[in-house]
Amino acid sequence: MDLDIAFDADEHRSAGAGCSIVPKKGYSEPLDLQHLGRYTLGDRDLEHEILELFIEQVPKTLEALKTASSGKDWQMAAHTLKGSGRAVGAWRVAELAEHAERIADINDCSARQTALAGLEQAAAEARAFIAGLDQA
Repeated sequence: MDLDIAFDADEHRSAGAGCSIVPKKGYSEPLDLQHLGRYTLGDRDLEHEILELFIEQVPKTLEALKTASSGKDWQMAAHTLKGSGRAVGAWRVAELAEHAERIADINDCSARQTALAGLEQAAAEARAFIAGLDQA
């Protein structure tokens, strides 16, 4: 799958964001195996190891979001999850984590709960997809 490099100047000014790697519209799988394969040079053992690390890291990071006692803690956990998602090509996880990262300073518990619920669902889909790879 081809990637777009997107730069939104307004977003950059308001949220401290900038250049981000996002999948082209229409990508629907929980995991982009072509993206992962480009970074591992097709090494299946390395892909398996990276995906295992992702599966181990995600629940810990989601727990860090749940227990975040400050905006900074929330933002760090969301940023970590965003990077993990991008690294393996879990674009929905990365996109939702990026949104969660932007609401770090919002004291709206409802917004955080909604963001967390979306992340949990996307992470579960990615984990199920990865588990299906192991069975294939």
